[in-house]
Amino acid sequence: MGKLLTIIICMLAVQNVAAQDKNDAIWKDINGVRDVTLDSLEKANQVRPVSGSSRKGDNPVLFLVGNSTMRNGTLGNGNNGQWGWGYYAHLFFDEKQITVENHALGGTSPRTFYNKLWKPVLEGMRPGDYVVLELGHNDNGPIDENRARSSYKTSKSNGGQYDKFLLEDSTVVTVKEDGRQEKVFTFGGYMRRFVNEARAKGAIPILLTLTPRNAYEQDDTNRVDRKLTSFTPWIKAMAEELSTPLIDLNDISATKLEKYGKHKADYHFFGDKIHSSAFGAKMNAASFAEGLDACQHPQVANLKQFLKADMVHPKTVIEKYPNWVTTKPTKKANGKKKKPRVFLAGDSTGKNADKDPNGMWGWGSQAASVFDGDKCTFVNCAMAGRSTRTFLKEGRWDDIYNSLEPGDYVLIQFGHNDMSGIDKPKFRGVIPVAQDSCHVYRMEDDGSYEVVYSFGWYLKKFIEDTREKGATPILLSLTPRNEWPNGKVERRNDFFGKLYRQVVEQTGVDFIDIHNITADALDKMGKEKAAAMFNHDHTHTSLAGAQLNCQSLAKGLKAIKSPLRKCLK
Repeated sequence: MGKLLTIIICMLAVQNVAAQDKNDAIWKDINGVRDVTLDSLEKANQVRPVSGSSRKGDNPVLFLVGNSTMRNGTLGNGNNGQWGWGYYAHLFFDEKQITVENHALGGTSPRTFYNKLWKPVLEGMRPGDYVVLELGHNDNGPIDENRARSSYKTSKSNGGQYDKFLLEDSTVVTVKEDGRQEKVFTFGGYMRRFVNEARAKGAIPILLTLTPRNAYEQDDTNRVDRKLTSFTPWIKAMAEELSTPLIDLNDISATKLEKYGKHKADYHFFGDKIHSSAFGAKMNAASFAEGLDACQHPQVANLKQFLKADMVHPKTVIEKYPNWVTTKPTKKANGKKKKPRVFLAGDSTGKNADKDPNGMWGWGSQAASVFDGDKCTFVNCAMAGRSTRTFLKEGRWDDIYNSLEPGDYVLIQFGHNDMSGIDKPKFRGVIPVAQDSCHVYRMEDDGSYEVVYSFGWYLKKFIEDTREKGATPILLSLTPRNEWPNGKVERRNDFFGKLYRQVVEQTGVDFIDIHNITADALDKMGKEKAAAMFNHDHTHTSLAGAQLNCQSLAKGLKAIKSPLRKCLK
């Protein structure tokens, strides 16, 4: 933990900044610079792209224009645990056909982005490019002091048919901090300029409503308060007036947060109720892609063709990896009730090479020895070397999550790889406690930053995600090792046993203690005979050992009277 930069208890974190004066307290960001001032721009431009520099041949570029919800921090490197969704937007596009450039900067409003950043972005645009505009979060505060980023609310009126924030008007102000004079337009005035100037370059502008906040309505505490992002009606009015494509990012992401529930929604934000964690940033990027895919405006018809279909409409695990199914039915389906699927999330003790009779085998490969293929479909999604952290980070958990349907089961078994280095190779360790906690770590190999959570947190995420989809999670303890202190097989109940049981206590999840069920069987065999249950090392099982762990699972399902026991042979 020597390289731990920031210690943050999840969702209780508060970003503290050292202020030299009251303006610094308002202006400074996590990198110790003031946003949209010269020192901030100098640092930000070290990592922000040169406009159009990503272009491949004559391919179009998708330019992203926004604030910290699109690109967080001056450097945008996640060192404060917060990420903007623009960091992940490129994942949803075929970059052989289009590239994505994130020109957003934290702290900017339509006014400050237009004055300080927009002209360089325009310079790289060509006909056929696209410009995504998500601005408004920072259009607040005094018009002539502190950050001086608010738009002008005109005194004009047109009989109440059009909001004063949208009417075309301007005023000249003197910014108190530096004495400069500035012509300030209304919100509508700035948006018209963004749209019209992009079109003059031959680019196609797309307006987005703002990302939602982590706040709920007073009269309906399960409904995200969409009115807190009050710019939604103004942005929609601008889209209608200017005939631009519109994606209601606010509603798409808010609907997801409501479906997640409060606990899961909380960790989609980090440090406050506005800025997203990596989870929230990925969610908002997906919402943008989904909204684009559903948009019927003719100006985005070509752009939609560049979307990665598998990212917008994920395939199920079975569609992607049909060979992961390890149980085969013997009877033809005859219109009976759909069989449940049983997914295994785990490590090499669940899936290994699984082919050499004298090699190492994961028990998931032998699921057919205990499960009836006519009653359930067993899908072995385990992967060697994975911890809870890397199983999630690599998208393996998402494969399961996107596949789940009501009536399915997920067996969750981790531990062997979780207590290794956190910020050192193989970068798979977790915080070794059951309670929710997290830290921001700087990785030793490339200097990147990652929020790493506790062992219990990852397990609880898998459990909650499974329940969210109407499926049943079952937590399994890790398999025992071929270690024999004092003539008895090693038991890790004082550490892992406590962690598992604390998670069970906190979640009420069904629990099967494979560790002790198999260990009891090994003790009965004795050290010499039990050696045949392992191969090549003290952790990985032989074919016979894999089958023994399957038998332990079946015994455990019967002991807890799980409904899944009805799928056993």
